[in-house]
Amino acid sequence: MNHIYECKILLVDDNRELLSMVTRMLKREGFSQIKAVSCCREAKEALQEELPELIILDVMLPDGNGFSLFQEIRQKADIPILFLSARDEDNDRLLGLGLGADDYLTKPFLPKELSLRIGAIIRRTYLSGHEAQSRASDLTLGERTVHFDQGSVKGPLGETALTAKELLILKKLYENLNKIVTFDALCDAVWGDGYYTYENTLMVHIRRLREKLEEDPSHPKWLLTARGIGYRLSVPLS
Repeated sequence: MNHIYECKILLVDDNRELLSMVTRMLKREGFSQIKAVSCCREAKEALQEELPELIILDVMLPDGNGFSLFQEIRQKADIPILFLSARDEDNDRLLGLGLGADDYLTKPFLPKELSLRIGAIIRRTYLSGHEAQSRASDLTLGERTVHFDQGSVKGPLGETALTAKELLILKKLYENLNKIVTFDALCDAVWGDGYYTYENTLMVHIRRLREKLEEDPSHPKWLLTARGIGYRLSVPLS
């Protein structure tokens, strides 16, 4: 795995609304390989089909206990697991972490906090070392460097902040480096469900991004238009 957004994630929770919400949130963040199941049986079936690289696991499931399922999984594979539970008792949290879980987050939670914890687990497990950390958080475009973790662009004239939506657009393009990302995919990444009619607004954000990324925004070198389809972040691979 060369980037955190390539991570295959398995969500296990009996709350289907929460599954849908977390799935949408992670997709907006750039994660695309997500499978959601609602019980122990479905989780075991999913694990037989393909091993994920991260599991987000509820403690209370309709046909079993998340702690027991955790132990079954760890007997077969050392997959990072984050407990996501409505049980806020210290004993449960200590039990989960004591079993060897990578993290424990209680409901209700802030979606951004979940995303940050997932990113930390993935980087710690799969992208160790300074080079991997740099690759996950920085992007060099000529004389300018995008710092994803800081939400800024540093260039010859100083540092410029990216807006939240500019950062989401750039993350989606970076996830699909040198590939065309459609208008629909970009709008969905930024505005989620009900993104229709946002294409003109997207064009405005792209124009502003070019002003921050390009030496000559009128003749872009990095952020290119695929006429009638979408946009592409074009960066030579070293």
